[in-house]
Amino acid sequence: MRFNRLRSVVLVLGCIFIFNPIPCWADNLRLLVVLSYDLPAYQSFANTLTKNLPESVQATVLHNPEKVAEQPQTDLIVSVGMRASLSAVSQTKVPVFVVMIPKVSYEQLLVQSPKQSRAPLISTVYLDQPWERQLNFIQAILPEHRRIGLLYSAQTLADLTLLRKQAAKLDISLIDKRVLSEDKLFSTLYDVLDSSDILLSLPDTTIYNSTSIRNILLSCYRSGIPFIGLSQTYVNAGAIGAVFSSQQQLSEQVVEAIRLFARNGNLPKPEYSHDFTISLNPEVARSLDIKLSSPGIVRSIMSSVNRGIP
Repeated sequence: MRFNRLRSVVLVLGCIFIFNPIPCWADNLRLLVVLSYDLPAYQSFANTLTKNLPESVQATVLHNPEKVAEQPQTDLIVSVGMRASLSAVSQTKVPVFVVMIPKVSYEQLLVQSPKQSRAPLISTVYLDQPWERQLNFIQAILPEHRRIGLLYSAQTLADLTLLRKQAAKLDISLIDKRVLSEDKLFSTLYDVLDSSDILLSLPDTTIYNSTSIRNILLSCYRSGIPFIGLSQTYVNAGAIGAVFSSQQQLSEQVVEAIRLFARNGNLPKPEYSHDFTISLNPEVARSLDIKLSSPGIVRSIMSSVNRGIP
Protein backbone atom coordinates (compact mmCIF):
# COMPACT_ATOMS: atom_id res chain seq x y z
CA MET A 1 0.00 0.00 0.00
CA ARG A 2 2.80 2.36 0.96
CA PHE A 3 4.66 1.44 -2.24
CA ASN A 4 1.58 2.23 -4.35
CA ARG A 5 1.21 5.67 -2.72
CA LEU A 6 4.91 6.38 -3.37
CA ARG A 7 4.56 5.31 -6.99
CA SER A 8 1.55 7.62 -7.40
CA VAL A 9 3.52 10.56 -6.04
CA VAL A 10 6.39 9.84 -8.43
CA LEU A 11 3.99 9.66 -11.39
CA VAL A 12 2.34 12.96 -10.44
CA LEU A 13 5.69 14.68 -10.07
CA GLY A 14 6.77 13.25 -13.40
CA CYS A 15 3.70 14.72 -15.09
CA ILE A 16 4.37 18.10 -13.49
CA PHE A 17 7.89 18.19 -14.89
CA ILE A 18 6.77 16.99 -18.32
CA PHE A 19 4.03 19.58 -18.77
CA ASN A 20 5.72 22.37 -16.80
CA PRO A 21 9.42 22.20 -17.68
CA ILE A 22 11.80 24.14 -15.47
CA PRO A 23 12.87 27.38 -17.21
CA CYS A 24 16.60 26.70 -17.36
CA TRP A 25 17.57 30.34 -18.01
CA ALA A 26 14.88 32.27 -16.16
CA ASP A 27 17.36 33.96 -13.84
CA ASN A 28 20.69 33.96 -15.67
CA LEU A 29 20.27 33.80 -19.45
CA ARG A 30 23.59 34.39 -21.20
CA LEU A 31 22.98 36.39 -24.38
CA LEU A 32 25.51 37.18 -27.09
CA VAL A 33 24.63 40.03 -29.49
CA VAL A 34 26.75 39.74 -32.65
CA LEU A 35 27.08 42.72 -35.01
CA SER A 36 27.90 42.27 -38.70
CA TYR A 37 29.82 45.55 -38.83
CA ASP A 38 30.47 48.60 -36.64
CA LEU A 39 27.81 50.56 -38.51
CA PRO A 40 25.80 53.18 -36.60
CA ALA A 41 22.51 51.38 -37.39
CA TYR A 42 23.75 48.08 -35.96
CA GLN A 43 25.33 49.71 -32.91
CA SER A 44 22.16 51.71 -32.29
CA PHE A 45 20.04 48.57 -32.46
CA ALA A 46 22.34 46.75 -30.02
CA ASN A 47 22.18 49.68 -27.59
CA THR A 48 18.39 49.85 -27.83
CA LEU A 49 18.06 46.10 -27.33
CA THR A 50 20.37 45.84 -24.32
CA LYS A 51 18.63 48.77 -22.60
CA ASN A 52 15.28 46.98 -22.91
CA LEU A 53 16.48 43.60 -21.63
CA PRO A 54 15.42 42.24 -18.20
CA GLU A 55 18.10 42.60 -15.54
CA SER A 56 18.36 38.81 -15.32
CA VAL A 57 19.80 38.62 -18.86
CA GLN A 58 23.60 38.81 -19.05
CA ALA A 59 24.26 40.43 -22.44
CA THR A 60 27.59 40.71 -24.26
CA VAL A 61 28.02 42.60 -27.56
CA LEU A 62 30.51 41.19 -30.07
CA HIS A 63 31.71 43.47 -32.88
CA ASN A 64 33.61 40.81 -34.84
CA PRO A 65 31.36 37.99 -36.14
CA GLU A 66 34.38 35.93 -37.19
CA LYS A 67 35.13 35.30 -33.50
CA VAL A 68 31.68 34.09 -32.48
CA ALA A 69 32.90 30.52 -31.98
CA GLU A 70 35.62 31.74 -29.58
CA GLN A 71 33.19 33.30 -27.11
CA PRO A 72 32.46 31.88 -23.64
CA GLN A 73 29.46 29.61 -23.20
CA THR A 74 26.27 31.29 -24.45
CA ASP A 75 22.61 30.27 -24.22
CA LEU A 76 21.24 32.41 -27.06
CA ILE A 77 22.68 34.54 -29.88
CA VAL A 78 21.02 37.59 -31.40
CA SER A 79 22.74 38.15 -34.77
CA VAL A 80 22.43 41.63 -36.25
CA GLY A 81 22.72 41.67 -40.06
CA MET A 82 23.53 39.01 -42.64
CA ARG A 83 27.28 38.61 -42.00
CA ALA A 84 26.76 38.06 -38.27
CA SER A 85 23.89 35.66 -38.94
CA LEU A 86 25.90 33.51 -41.34
CA SER A 87 28.70 33.25 -38.77
CA ALA A 88 26.36 32.51 -35.87
CA VAL A 89 24.34 29.75 -37.53
CA SER A 90 27.36 28.04 -39.10
CA GLN A 91 30.02 28.36 -36.38
CA THR A 92 27.98 27.36 -33.32
CA LYS A 93 25.23 25.02 -32.16
CA VAL A 94 23.66 27.77 -30.05
CA PRO A 95 20.08 28.90 -30.83
CA VAL A 96 20.10 32.05 -32.98
CA PHE A 97 17.57 34.86 -33.31
CA VAL A 98 18.26 36.81 -36.50
CA VAL A 99 17.49 40.52 -36.81
CA MET A 100 17.95 43.43 -39.23
CA ILE A 101 17.58 41.40 -42.43
CA PRO A 102 14.53 41.16 -44.73
CA LYS A 103 12.57 37.99 -45.40
CA VAL A 104 14.35 37.23 -48.69
CA SER A 105 17.75 37.40 -46.95
CA TYR A 106 16.58 35.14 -44.13
CA GLU A 107 15.51 32.53 -46.69
CA GLN A 108 18.92 32.85 -48.39
CA LEU A 109 20.55 32.36 -44.99
CA LEU A 110 18.77 29.02 -44.55
CA VAL A 111 19.80 27.92 -48.04
CA GLN A 112 23.44 28.86 -47.48
CA SER A 113 23.53 27.06 -44.12
CA PRO A 114 22.85 23.32 -44.54
CA LYS A 115 20.49 22.01 -41.87
CA GLN A 116 22.86 19.32 -40.65
CA SER A 117 25.65 21.81 -39.91
CA ARG A 118 23.79 24.84 -38.57
CA ALA A 119 22.36 25.92 -35.24
CA PRO A 120 19.48 23.67 -34.12
CA LEU A 121 17.05 26.53 -33.43
CA ILE A 122 16.80 29.62 -35.67
CA SER A 123 14.15 32.30 -36.00
CA THR A 124 13.74 35.96 -36.89
CA VAL A 125 11.61 39.07 -37.01
CA TYR A 126 11.82 40.28 -40.61
CA LEU A 127 13.13 43.78 -41.23
CA ASP A 128 10.80 44.46 -44.17
CA GLN A 129 7.01 44.77 -44.15
CA PRO A 130 4.37 42.22 -45.27
CA TRP A 131 2.92 42.89 -48.72
CA GLU A 132 -0.58 43.39 -47.36
CA ARG A 133 0.66 46.20 -45.11
CA GLN A 134 2.58 47.82 -47.97
CA LEU A 135 -0.44 47.78 -50.29
CA ASN A 136 -2.75 49.07 -47.56
CA PHE A 137 -0.29 51.91 -46.98
CA ILE A 138 -0.25 52.86 -50.67
CA GLN A 139 -4.04 52.76 -50.86
CA ALA A 140 -4.32 54.91 -47.74
CA ILE A 141 -2.05 57.71 -49.01
CA LEU A 142 -2.68 57.45 -52.77
CA PRO A 143 -6.08 55.79 -53.32
CA GLU A 144 -6.29 56.86 -56.99
CA HIS A 145 -2.92 55.35 -57.87
CA ARG A 146 -3.85 51.86 -59.07
CA ARG A 147 -0.80 50.97 -61.20
CA ILE A 148 2.18 50.08 -59.02
CA GLY A 149 5.57 49.88 -60.69
CA LEU A 150 8.15 47.41 -59.40
CA LEU A 151 11.75 46.57 -60.24
CA TYR A 152 13.18 43.23 -59.17
CA SER A 153 16.20 41.01 -59.74
CA ALA A 154 17.05 37.37 -59.14
CA GLN A 155 17.52 38.34 -55.48
CA THR A 156 13.81 39.11 -54.97
CA LEU A 157 12.11 37.10 -57.71
CA ALA A 158 10.90 34.33 -55.39
CA ASP A 159 9.11 36.79 -53.09
CA LEU A 160 6.75 38.26 -55.72
CA THR A 161 4.13 35.52 -56.02
CA LEU A 162 2.29 36.59 -52.87
CA LEU A 163 2.50 40.27 -53.86
CA ARG A 164 0.85 39.55 -57.20
CA LYS A 165 -1.96 37.69 -55.45
CA GLN A 166 -2.48 40.48 -52.91
CA ALA A 167 -2.51 43.12 -55.67
CA ALA A 168 -5.06 41.14 -57.70
CA LYS A 169 -7.39 40.92 -54.67
CA LEU A 170 -7.32 44.71 -54.37
CA ASP A 171 -7.78 45.27 -58.14
CA ILE A 172 -4.33 46.84 -58.36
CA SER A 173 -2.22 46.49 -61.50
CA LEU A 174 1.37 45.46 -60.87
CA ILE A 175 3.82 46.71 -63.51
CA ASP A 176 6.82 44.59 -62.64
CA LYS A 177 9.99 44.14 -64.69
CA ARG A 178 13.18 42.27 -63.98
CA VAL A 179 16.49 44.15 -64.05
CA LEU A 180 18.76 41.75 -65.92
CA SER A 181 22.03 43.61 -65.34
CA GLU A 182 23.39 46.78 -63.78
CA ASP A 183 23.69 48.55 -67.15
CA LYS A 184 20.01 47.78 -67.87
CA LEU A 185 18.74 49.32 -64.61
CA PHE A 186 17.66 52.74 -65.86
CA SER A 187 16.27 51.63 -69.23
CA THR A 188 14.12 49.11 -67.31
CA LEU A 189 13.17 51.81 -64.79
CA TYR A 190 11.94 54.16 -67.53
CA ASP A 191 9.88 51.33 -69.07
CA VAL A 192 8.19 50.77 -65.72
CA LEU A 193 7.64 54.46 -65.01
CA ASP A 194 5.98 54.95 -68.40
CA SER A 195 3.15 52.59 -67.37
CA SER A 196 2.94 53.24 -63.61
CA ASP A 197 1.33 55.68 -61.19
CA ILE A 198 3.78 54.93 -58.40
CA LEU A 199 7.07 53.06 -57.84
CA LEU A 200 7.37 50.66 -54.90
CA SER A 201 10.89 49.81 -53.74
CA LEU A 202 11.99 46.35 -52.63
CA PRO A 203 14.74 45.31 -50.20
CA ASP A 204 16.89 44.41 -53.22
CA THR A 205 20.46 45.65 -52.88
CA THR A 206 21.30 44.88 -56.51
CA ILE A 207 18.82 47.62 -57.51
CA TYR A 208 18.48 49.94 -54.53
CA ASN A 209 21.90 50.79 -53.17
CA SER A 210 24.05 53.81 -52.34
CA THR A 211 25.22 54.08 -55.95
CA SER A 212 21.79 54.02 -57.63
CA ILE A 213 19.20 55.37 -55.22
CA ARG A 214 19.79 59.08 -55.86
CA ASN A 215 19.36 58.70 -59.63
CA ILE A 216 16.30 56.48 -59.17
CA LEU A 217 14.69 59.15 -56.99
CA LEU A 218 15.53 61.87 -59.53
CA SER A 219 14.09 59.79 -62.37
CA CYS A 220 10.85 59.30 -60.47
CA TYR A 221 10.63 62.99 -59.60
CA ARG A 222 11.23 64.12 -63.20
CA SER A 223 8.59 61.64 -64.40
CA GLY A 224 6.09 62.90 -61.83
CA ILE A 225 5.90 59.46 -60.24
CA PRO A 226 5.83 59.19 -56.41
CA PHE A 227 8.31 56.74 -54.91
CA ILE A 228 7.57 54.54 -51.88
CA GLY A 229 10.71 53.88 -49.86
CA LEU A 230 11.83 51.35 -47.29
CA SER A 231 12.78 53.52 -44.33
CA GLN A 232 13.05 57.01 -42.88
CA THR A 233 16.31 57.44 -44.80
CA TYR A 234 14.44 56.99 -48.09
CA VAL A 235 11.83 59.56 -47.06
CA ASN A 236 14.54 62.03 -46.08
CA ALA A 237 16.16 61.49 -49.49
CA GLY A 238 12.96 62.20 -51.47
CA ALA A 239 10.52 59.30 -51.27
CA ILE A 240 6.92 60.44 -50.77
CA GLY A 241 6.52 58.01 -47.90
CA ALA A 242 7.44 54.74 -46.26
CA VAL A 243 6.03 52.25 -43.79
CA PHE A 244 8.69 50.54 -41.69
CA SER A 245 9.46 49.21 -38.23
CA SER A 246 11.74 51.34 -36.09
CA GLN A 247 14.66 49.97 -34.10
CA GLN A 248 12.64 50.50 -30.92
CA GLN A 249 9.69 48.54 -32.32
CA LEU A 250 11.94 45.73 -33.53
CA SER A 251 13.89 45.57 -30.28
CA GLU A 252 10.69 45.29 -28.23
CA GLN A 253 9.65 42.26 -30.27
CA VAL A 254 13.13 40.72 -29.93
CA VAL A 255 12.98 41.20 -26.15
CA GLU A 256 9.68 39.29 -26.09
CA ALA A 257 11.33 36.47 -28.06
CA ILE A 258 14.19 36.42 -25.53
CA ARG A 259 11.70 36.26 -22.64
CA LEU A 260 9.96 33.31 -24.33
CA PHE A 261 13.27 31.53 -24.78
CA ALA A 262 14.20 32.14 -21.14
CA ARG A 263 10.90 30.59 -20.02
CA ASN A 264 10.78 27.44 -22.12
CA GLY A 265 13.77 27.23 -24.47
CA ASN A 266 11.68 28.00 -27.57
CA LEU A 267 11.70 30.86 -30.06
CA PRO A 268 8.65 32.25 -31.89
CA LYS A 269 8.25 31.29 -35.53
CA PRO A 270 9.72 33.70 -38.12
CA GLU A 271 7.34 36.65 -38.45
CA TYR A 272 7.01 40.26 -39.49
CA SER A 273 7.14 43.07 -36.97
CA HIS A 274 3.87 43.53 -35.11
CA ASP A 275 4.22 47.31 -34.99
CA PHE A 276 5.20 49.83 -37.64
CA THR A 277 5.92 53.50 -38.26
CA ILE A 278 4.46 55.71 -40.99
CA SER A 279 6.62 58.48 -42.45
CA LEU A 280 5.47 60.96 -45.13
CA ASN A 281 7.22 63.71 -47.09
CA PRO A 282 4.79 66.66 -47.51
CA GLU A 283 7.33 68.72 -49.49
CA VAL A 284 7.72 66.06 -52.17
CA ALA A 285 3.94 65.57 -52.23
CA ARG A 286 3.36 69.30 -52.85
CA SER A 287 5.92 69.35 -55.65
CA LEU A 288 4.03 66.48 -57.31
CA ASP A 289 0.69 68.22 -56.66
CA ILE A 290 -0.42 65.45 -54.31
CA LYS A 291 -2.35 66.08 -51.11
CA LEU A 292 -1.40 63.78 -48.25
CA SER A 293 -3.32 62.97 -45.08
CA SER A 294 -1.52 63.02 -41.74
CA PRO A 295 0.28 59.85 -40.57
CA GLY A 296 -2.41 59.38 -37.91
CA ILE A 297 -5.22 59.43 -40.47
CA VAL A 298 -3.25 57.10 -42.75
CA ARG A 299 -2.82 54.61 -39.89
CA SER A 300 -6.56 54.85 -39.13
CA ILE A 301 -7.42 54.10 -42.77
CA MET A 302 -5.04 51.13 -42.79
CA SER A 303 -6.62 49.79 -39.58
CA SER A 304 -10.12 50.18 -41.05
CA VAL A 305 -9.11 48.16 -44.12
CA ASN A 306 -7.67 45.39 -41.91
CA ARG A 307 -10.95 45.24 -39.96
CA GLY A 308 -12.93 45.02 -43.20
CA ILE A 309 -14.60 48.41 -42.72
CA PRO A 310 -15.49 49.95 -46.12
